[in-house]
Amino acid sequence: MDIQLKRGLLDVCVLAAIKNEASYGYKIIKDMKPYIEMSESTLYTILKRLELSGLLTVEAVEHGGRLRKYYRITKAGAARILEFKREWREVMSIYQFVTKGDEAL
Repeated sequence: MDIQLKRGLLDVCVLAAIKNEASYGYKIIKDMKPYIEMSESTLYTILKRLELSGLLTVEAVEHGGRLRKYYRITKAGAARILEFKREWREVMSIYQFVTKGDEAL
């Protein structure tokens, strides 16, 4: 898979994991696990990129004597998910065109 396409897909997956409520790294990975495997290092790179892009915010909260970072989606992040859904319909249309008639092969 094209690396830029995969990067964009992973970004949207992380946004989708926090779209309904703020969450933290381990829980994000756990919530995504049935759909996609992601290492902690990959996740934290994505989270930092999304934060710098204004698609999520970060809040440090004390938990068990340690600080835990909670990630919350922004309006721009929610808009990115909607944009992805529109783009994906176009991708699926292209896929249908490319695979049209493949049953005969």
